[in-house]
Order: sequence, then structure tokens, then C-alpha cells
Amino acid sequence: MQVCVTCGAEYPSPSTSCKICEDERQYVAKGGQKWIDKEDLLKQHKNKLQDEEPGLLGIGTDPPFAIGQRSLLLQTDDGNLLWDCINVLTEGTKDQVHKLGGIKAIAISHPHFYTGMATWAAEFGATIYVHELDKEWVTNPSEHIQYWTGDKVELFGGLTLLRLGGHFPGSAVLHWSKGCEGRGILCTGDTIQATPGEGWVSFMYSYPMMIPLPAAQVARIRDTVQNWPYQFEHLYGGWFGKAVGADAKAVVLRSADRYMGVLDGSLQKRYF
Repeated sequence: MQVCVTCGAEYPSPSTSCKICEDERQYVAKGGQKWIDKEDLLKQHKNKLQDEEPGLLGIGTDPPFAIGQRSLLLQTDDGNLLWDCINVLTEGTKDQVHKLGGIKAIAISHPHFYTGMATWAAEFGATIYVHELDKEWVTNPSEHIQYWTGDKVELFGGLTLLRLGGHFPGSAVLHWSKGCEGRGILCTGDTIQATPGEGWVSFMYSYPMMIPLPAAQVARIRDTVQNWPYQFEHLYGGWFGKAVGADAKAVVLRSADRYMGVLDGSLQKRYF
């Protein structure tokens, strides 16, 4: 198994190029495409586990690899779900996750976080939920993948997978109605990106290439979130430390308004 050093995409057979990196939302690093063997990757990195709040465990890679994201293990009375994925899965992490009840399902926000999903699914016998609109970006096929359609799929334990699009056509978020003591949690990957300060989020077509999302797409996302029956007090992006700790739904709505106002010039006096 070879792994793209830049984005973490896994290829079961040798490849000279990474189609995810060659897409305009990502990039091929200076010096050209670079690979690492999966066995070597596991020798050089370990997992970092961090409790985010009751029932929510962050699982990352230490030292960081590729784009440095972390996964979230949501623990429900009906089974556990892994939100988004990383490449590294150590023996110690396998033991810890099994002790917590294993993983019933894996849900992925978008192709940049596919990474090691096939390995994690095989270890825990989990079903992987990938939106069919992003099927072309799967680089390591697995019998565990279930391609879902439409804008919503009800899972278990108060978990709902919701398509918002924008960053990718199938970009999704995960709502947990029972999280945050019943006030709701939204896990967003970078479909909606939590910024370093807790009071704002943002929306981009490409984060590394700094390509903005069109205002019409942000408006659609805003209206969708506003009209949802789903409430959420907390929001978690795709990296450790990227989160909104209070009134997260309102933060998403006002952030979208600011974003659109900057693009259409209505906030010119304030920002320029």
C-alpha cells in the first residue's frame, strides 16, 4: 500500500500520480509527487487521542501527517461512529477503540478525508458512508463502502448524515442530536470550517489554494442550515482546536452573512 505524502490518499497498487492532489482543490507539492509505504508510515507515526467532550473522542496523528486532520469517535448507546478518517491506526488505538465498543459505521465528509477508511473499516467491521457524488475520488476501494444518495441519511443513536455540497458536490456534515447533553453537535470536516477564533466559521472551494466558494453556494448552505430542524450548540471542524464552543448554529448563519457581504460589497464600509 502506498500513501500520498501530500494528502494521505491510499493506493493499493503503485501509481505515479495522485488524482486528489492533481485536482484544483488540492496541489502537488514542490518537487513533485511523493509517496510513503504504509508500513513505513506506521513506524514513523502514532495516534494522539484527546477527549473533546463526553462521548466525543478526537483521534489524530502524531507527528501530523499529510493535511494533519483528526477523526472523531462519537459514542452512542446504539454503537459508535467514526467521523472522517486518518491513515494511522496503531495497535494501541485498536485496543482502546475496541474497549469503547468498536466502530459500527464510518462517515466521511469529503474526499480529502478518505485516507485510511478501508483499513479502519476492515479492522472494526464498519460500514463506510460515502456520498455517491464523490465516488470518483475513492482511491482504495473497499467492500465496506456504502454509497448514499440524496441530502440526508438517518443512521443510529441520534446521528444524521447531511449533504451540504460546496467544497465538493457530496460534501457532508454529521448532526448528533444527543450530543452536548441534547443540545446538539455538528461535525463538519471542512465543509464548514471552524476558524482559529471560536466566533466564526468559513466556507471555501479550496483551502490550501485559497479559492473562495461563490456567494450563491454560501447562500444556499446558509439557507439550508437555517431551515434545518437540527439544532446544534457545538461545532467541530476537521482539526484539533478547530471548534465552536457555544451557539454554533448562530455562528454559522452570521458567518455566512459576513462572507456574502464581503463578496457582494455590502460590507465595504466596514471592511474596506
